[in-house]
Amino acid sequence: VAYLVVFHILFVLFVWTYWKSVFTLPIQPGKKFHMSYADQERYENEERPEVQRQILAEIARKLPVYTRTGNGGIRFCDRCQLIKPDRCHHCSVCAMCVLKMDHHCPWYVLDTGLWFSERKGYLHIFLYASHVCM
Repeated sequence: VAYLVVFHILFVLFVWTYWKSVFTLPIQPGKKFHMSYADQERYENEERPEVQRQILAEIARKLPVYTRTGNGGIRFCDRCQLIKPDRCHHCSVCAMCVLKMDHHCPWYVLDTGLWFSERKGYLHIFLYASHVCM
């Protein structure tokens, strides 16, 4: 009987942390990384890539952005219209940019960039699942 009680307690904890983690959205870049409407118009109306890179460099000068593209330009997400901070990637499944994203996990339903936002819940899921299986 004691084993059943322990099993059910661990199972309830597992399900609770799983659902809590699944419904926690990954962290997105802050508003300061979004371009203003005037800057977006200026960027989109410019046809020359060199000038577009200069526009992005001007905007990103006051932002904490250190990672660059292969040619030395500022990383920019065309879909979200924002300057990408370091380790920020666009998830095509979630349709948003996610900070510290590695990949989209189909088992966890979210991006594993959630190590940044939901590390405790992520670890608890595996801890409870391993104990339930014992």
